[in-house]
Amino acid sequence: MAGDPVAHAPHGRGGPVFRVMLRMQIRSGMEAEFERVWQEVGDSVTDHPANLGQWLSRSAEESGVYYIVSDWTDEPRFRSFETSDRHLTHRQKLHPYRSGGSMTTMHVVAALAGKGPV
Repeated sequence: MAGDPVAHAPHGRGGPVFRVMLRMQIRSGMEAEFERVWQEVGDSVTDHPANLGQWLSRSAEESGVYYIVSDWTDEPRFRSFETSDRHLTHRQKLHPYRSGGSMTTMHVVAALAGKGPV
C-alpha cells in the first residue's frame, strides 16, 4: 500500500546485522564500579571494525542485572573477535563484578523507527 512504512532489517557487511545480548548478574554493591569499568573498557569492543555499536542497560525489574547489546556486521567477524586477545582482556576486566550471566545471539530481521525524540 502506498505510503506505508517499510521495515527493513539493518544490514551489516554481508547481510542482516548480527546482534549479541549478554545478561549479566553483578555482585551486590559493585554496580556503580561495574558501570564505570564497562565504559572505560568499551573502546576495546567499539574500536573493532566489525562492531556497529554497543549499549549497556540496567534492569528496571531485577536488582543487579544488566544487559549488554552489541551489533556486528556479521557473525563470522563477531566470532573472530570473541576468541581474540582483545576480547579476553576486556572480559578479564569485567569478570570480578560478575556473579552469573548468559549470552544469546540473533539476526536482526526488521527495525521500525519511532517518531519520538531520541
